[in-house]
Amino acid sequence: MRRILASSLIVVLASGNFAYGQQVVAPKTAAVPVAAPAPAPVPAVAVAPDASGKYMLRDGTDVNLTFAQDLSSKTASEGDPVVLVLADDVKVGDVVVAKAGAKAFGEVTKAEKSGMMGKAGELNLRLDYLKVGDTKIKLRGTKGKEGESGTTSAVVLTVLFGPIGLIKHGKNVEIKQGQALHAFVGDDIAVVPAS
Repeated sequence: MRRILASSLIVVLASGNFAYGQQVVAPKTAAVPVAAPAPAPVPAVAVAPDASGKYMLRDGTDVNLTFAQDLSSKTASEGDPVVLVLADDVKVGDVVVAKAGAKAFGEVTKAEKSGMMGKAGELNLRLDYLKVGDTKIKLRGTKGKEGESGTTSAVVLTVLFGPIGLIKHGKNVEIKQGQALHAFVGDDIAVVPAS
């Protein structure tokens, strides 16, 4: 009986060492990945300046901004200025007309701190313009012009905080410096290339 146990033990150890010492190699398959055909090159749109050397920046052009300051529905008040920074160059064709780092301006139009019974904080902003040299490029928070105020050219904007609006159940709205905000050019405007 001792001999049988000893043999079994040796077999287990031997097979254990064999399994750990062996490298498992996956069998090679004959399938070769096929690259997707390259997309056809998109012809560059010829963009030329007008007689004064300016380029037309079109209404609805995307503008990526970041907040230059922290904001909170708990401490903000209606009329407080809001400063943002241009995150990416704005281009007309391949010509840069506004360099990243340019300042954009707006103001708080409504700020309500959270309250009793789970009342959510709320923070609304209005975007005004992006300052590029001496030029003010009007901004808005929507692609189309609907919702534009009759008294001013700015649009009231409820800033989006990820997929959720800046209305938080039972909590104050907190925006941190550097948080992204996507906006749009508010009107066609002729601008000089950025230097």
